Amino acid sequence: MTLRLGTRRSALALAQSGHVADAITRLTGVPVELVPIVSEGDVSRASLAQMGGTGVFATRLREALLAGECDLLVHSLKDLPVAAAPGLVVAGIPPREDARDVVVTSDPGGLGALPPGAVVGTGSPRRIAQLRRRAPRVNAKDLRGNVDSRMQRVRDGELAGVVLAAAGLSRLGLFDPAEDVDGPRPGLGAASDLYLEPLGLAEWPTAAGQGALAVEVREDAPSPVRQAVAALDDAASRLAVTIERGILADIEAGCHAPVGVHAEIDGDEARVRSVVYAIDGSTRVGVDRTESLTGGYSRTTGGGNGANAADGADPTARAALIGSAIARRLLDRGAAGLVSRESPQ
Repeated sequence: MTLRLGTRRSALALAQSGHVADAITRLTGVPVELVPIVSEGDVSRASLAQMGGTGVFATRLREALLAGECDLLVHSLKDLPVAAAPGLVVAGIPPREDARDVVVTSDPGGLGALPPGAVVGTGSPRRIAQLRRRAPRVNAKDLRGNVDSRMQRVRDGELAGVVLAAAGLSRLGLFDPAEDVDGPRPGLGAASDLYLEPLGLAEWPTAAGQGALAVEVREDAPSPVRQAVAALDDAASRLAVTIERGILADIEAGCHAPVGVHAEIDGDEARVRSVVYAIDGSTRVGVDRTESLTGGYSRTTGGGNGANAADGADPTARAALIGSAIARRLLDRGAAGLVSRESPQ
């Protein structure tokens, strides 16, 4: 048996799919071949927000999987719509990589050194809102294109900087997340002429699922296919993204909404940072919590919530309830107005 892995044709998608294919073969001995598939998001130059968010990349891939053109798909989990796709299931979530964002500039001083009016590109409403809060002197510009083309626009001087995901840069061999350096540092490989500045998750929470991959198969996939994919699954990563995506789902925000959320699993506890932004950066609503994945007390700046009703539940069910409870707190604090006004679904 050889598994067929459907993938977009971009360098990043091919790199991610290649990593997953190699891991499946290493863990199970099953060979995997890549099947390139072109999506609407790859050929359209429209803004991602105009096309309905980054979920546009998943639509064609899922159609191919349901049609039997491939046996499995690899998605960047941050780009995957929170609603489950009928007939499909995420059967494997490999260990999560660096969830941070990175500002890429040609200036060794990074974001803080950019002059007033400098233009920073990103295709993410969440990043635009964060830029407007952290660096209101710069102009955030909606941006499309792959990693290489975005970085080239910085080299050419068209943009002063771009904001990209650390995990993608790492998978392309352009960034070392383990490098213990504060502030901007030279990139690796083809990015060695640029400066990469990772942004801490405490002050700059990123998209739900950022840094994680999702391996999707058909619900009726043969047992050998599901077993091969299940070998990749990392329990801590699945719990973290279950919480994060549960928050998005329950505040009815899509994967392109101005929401930053990050959950970190430490033993039987989950530390969660969640923020909903107004797109102009003027307002934000946040909730920080530490929750038990086995039931018991939670710690927060406020009182308790309904998540403790899950005492005795399995950790994945508990994670989903934690996400729902945090979403209720965000809504109680006014998040609904920001999401509905800035990011209609």
